[in-house]
Amino acid sequence: MRQRIIEKLAAGFHCIKVKIGAIDWQSELSLLNLLRCEGGEGLTIRVDANGGFDESNCMSRLEDLAALGVHSIEQPVRAGQTRLMAEICRESPVPVALDEELIGILPGERRAELLSAIKPQYIILKPALCYGFSGALDWIARAGQLGIGYWITSALESSVGLTAIAEFTGTLGLEGPQGLGTGSLYTNNFASPLSLDGECLTYSGPADIYYNDLKKLPWIER
Repeated sequence: MRQRIIEKLAAGFHCIKVKIGAIDWQSELSLLNLLRCEGGEGLTIRVDANGGFDESNCMSRLEDLAALGVHSIEQPVRAGQTRLMAEICRESPVPVALDEELIGILPGERRAELLSAIKPQYIILKPALCYGFSGALDWIARAGQLGIGYWITSALESSVGLTAIAEFTGTLGLEGPQGLGTGSLYTNNFASPLSLDGECLTYSGPADIYYNDLKKLPWIER
């Protein structure tokens, strides 16, 4: 993780997200301290606990994160604890973003009820996990009515899915960092028209770049 941080800073990233809540807390704080020292005050640090905190330690850890000037924390406690999450969003010195809390909730009034009950500062939208682009737009509309911000992230899509999400995100007129990948973690993937130019995701290939890969699949009519 330290090496990845150094690489991203060298590449010119102004926003870095770090997964936390899985190892010793002091070790994680040390890593975040390194990030702040190396990146300076101008670096935006986001963290994602993936539900790794609990009621006994959440607030003290949020205070530690606030001292480092962390921008926001995703899903500090596990999903489904509406009362606790609402209390955290109300009392936290660090803005809170919901992630796993949104997964599996169909478009409809239950979404509005959840957002109204918890009142997070942000929501994180993975289109593949919130019923597609129309499902993401539904969350965006409901969050906007309550003054809740959002950004888009990708999950484990192939290059085909990642490109579709990037194109969708590009239609929203957003400012600020999004969480879009390029599929570079895969060793077996489709060719991709996406590439990173520093911290910016760019489109650098023709629309039919996937064709030679897709036509090899048995369900593609030749």
